[in-house]
Amino acid sequence: MRGKRNRPFVVATFAITADGKVTTRNFGPVDFTSREDKLHLFRQRALADAVLLGHTSLERDNVRLGVPAELQKLRTKRGQSRSPLRVIISNRGCIDDRLKLFQSDISPVIIFSTSRMPRKNQRALSKRATLHLTSASQVNLAEMLKTLGNHYKVRRVDCEGGPTLFRSLLERGLVDQLNLTIAPYLFGGANAPTLTGLSREFFPKSVLCSLTQLRTVGKECFLTYRIKHQAHRPN
Repeated sequence: MRGKRNRPFVVATFAITADGKVTTRNFGPVDFTSREDKLHLFRQRALADAVLLGHTSLERDNVRLGVPAELQKLRTKRGQSRSPLRVIISNRGCIDDRLKLFQSDISPVIIFSTSRMPRKNQRALSKRATLHLTSASQVNLAEMLKTLGNHYKVRRVDCEGGPTLFRSLLERGLVDQLNLTIAPYLFGGANAPTLTGLSREFFPKSVLCSLTQLRTVGKECFLTYRIKHQAHRPN
């Protein structure tokens, strides 16, 4: 899947309300989708060699990023490890090593951060994860993906949030597919983040989504888009 991209194939998997919100204005955990959507998330995660999450989403949801036993068996049959690598992005690096992610050994944890990560965090996290720290002020997402491909043999990445990380990947042309679940709710609120966060700025280049699959289950709509990056900026 890497081909001319020289990086893994990147899939983003999100659920939004009918008015495009991914959570409420306080960024708290919100459970507004069905069991089918949760199974859909697990299936997409199980297809990937690595699952990618931003630090804010990790802190908010406190997830292990595992897959159910039956999907582990399918992965094994495909020649994959039982669970995907778990990859965390954090520019500041102030990650709590007591989170559930670090209490589970279902798969290796890889953290991409910067030299701004406090020494105490470096000492604690290095016992539970592999750290990739850059001297730059922010993680270079393109280089991060190349490292996953070259050093960890990752061919497919599933990004599960949050919207800030997703927007950053989109702006750099690093997303290839979007799996989007639309749930039958309206949250409203200017301060509640949408799929691409709270920024009011246009993307440097517009992004065209080509619909490749649509299905409805119950009251939810499941969409699959291929991402095409355009040359022109919106007016």
